[in-house]
Amino acid sequence: MNLTRVFTKTAITTPERQLEADADLVVIRQVQAGDVSAFDKLIVKYRERVYGVVYNMTSNREDAADLTQDSFIKAFQAINRFQGNCSFFTWLYKIAVNTTLSHLRKNKMRSFFSLEKLNEEGGNAQVLDQLTDKRGADRDTYLHELQEKLNEGMQKLSIPHRTVITLYEIDGLSHSDIAEIMGCSEGTVRSRLHYAKQFLQGELGKYIRS
Repeated sequence: MNLTRVFTKTAITTPERQLEADADLVVIRQVQAGDVSAFDKLIVKYRERVYGVVYNMTSNREDAADLTQDSFIKAFQAINRFQGNCSFFTWLYKIAVNTTLSHLRKNKMRSFFSLEKLNEEGGNAQVLDQLTDKRGADRDTYLHELQEKLNEGMQKLSIPHRTVITLYEIDGLSHSDIAEIMGCSEGTVRSRLHYAKQFLQGELGKYIRS
């Protein structure tokens, strides 16, 4: 099984997602009407998710915490400009991603695709099993080598390519959400994903089962 087949998703907009967007809009209208404390509800709801995407892009907990805080501050400062043309979730993610990209470019930092993160997500243990035939005690050593190779491969990707594959594979966002967040077309998102997967597949080589 190659890397592209292992990481295959179907991007759909769910009724639950729409209900979430509608509920967020109610809170946002409260904030826009002057109930500043209502914004805390959005912070509590999305703090961990925003921190997660920022951490996956920076691999630095302190930076992730600071950038998450900065993202919410920027969102609060711009809340009156939010018109509901997209979900608050997407709008907030766009702020967080752009804030993080500016930080990465300024500091010339690299992001890392974490197998540990994959293993923590429900069902993703199957991904690791599909990537390697190794079992038992030597599996940890093998996966450590795979992690190093994956990190090396991610470092060679451009920031846009690394961002797209992080948002899609780690954070589970749809093509349309990523396109909105990154200010590009869905076709560009798919193209970047395809390139990144093919590139990483070539970099991992022997670690991927055929």
